[in-house]
Amino acid sequence: MKPNLIKQKMLRGECTTNGWLSLGSSYSAELMGHAGFDSVTVDCQHGMFDFNQALPMLQALSATPTVPIVRAPWNDTAIIMHLLDAGAYGVICPMINNRAEAERLVGACRYAPAGMRSYGPARGLLYGGADYFDHANDTIVTFAMIETLEGIKNLDDILATPGLDGIYIGPNDLALVLGARPGTDLTDQRCIDMIAHILARAKHFNKFAGIFCASGAVGAIRRVQGFDLVTLTHEGSLLSNAAKAAVAAALAPPPAGSEPKVSTGY
Repeated sequence: MKPNLIKQKMLRGECTTNGWLSLGSSYSAELMGHAGFDSVTVDCQHGMFDFNQALPMLQALSATPTVPIVRAPWNDTAIIMHLLDAGAYGVICPMINNRAEAERLVGACRYAPAGMRSYGPARGLLYGGADYFDHANDTIVTFAMIETLEGIKNLDDILATPGLDGIYIGPNDLALVLGARPGTDLTDQRCIDMIAHILARAKHFNKFAGIFCASGAVGAIRRVQGFDLVTLTHEGSLLSNAAKAAVAAALAPPPAGSEPKVSTGY
């Protein structure tokens, strides 16, 4: 089976970079897949698309060096199985509140006897290889999102779930439940302290810790902080920011001496 390079890298103690897809375009997926990220996530929760668009995005990612993973829309066993059958090599699941929900996530991602995943890997065989079934349980990576008060309360129970590879912090939903405002710059001390606490507990349980970041600069901070996977915003934000920067540059006075020479004759 094709190895899961981000899982191998995280097991070596190395931080991985993760791209994020929200636009529903296989072309943007292909561009992000060639941008140098270790993995790229197809966001089926808040992305502007459904499974019929997620499938060609996963196909596009499969032709690039990056590892294709998904954020499931919810902790729905059938949907998670379907996304894995479509070729996802990892699942980030939102709003995990307790151990039972974490066990449900793990069960959907593992074949018996470790779980209850139904056999029918379809694209999993095409992407992973003919021996997919023999190694899928050890290859697929699972992240439970910690972003609710109940999830925080039950954090240790969630982290103790057998088969769960790690946790993933959704900073904006975490900010909401802590009484802070969501946004790109989480300077509220309650958020700072809680993120550090969640990371420390993940390390205590020897689990991976991932987090969504507003930019590459924030990703660098999280890498130094000790996170195993840092998501460097999403392609919609990258497109918007680059477009705004291009317009601003075109409207600004050019640097002195850079004006083009204008011919006055032939």
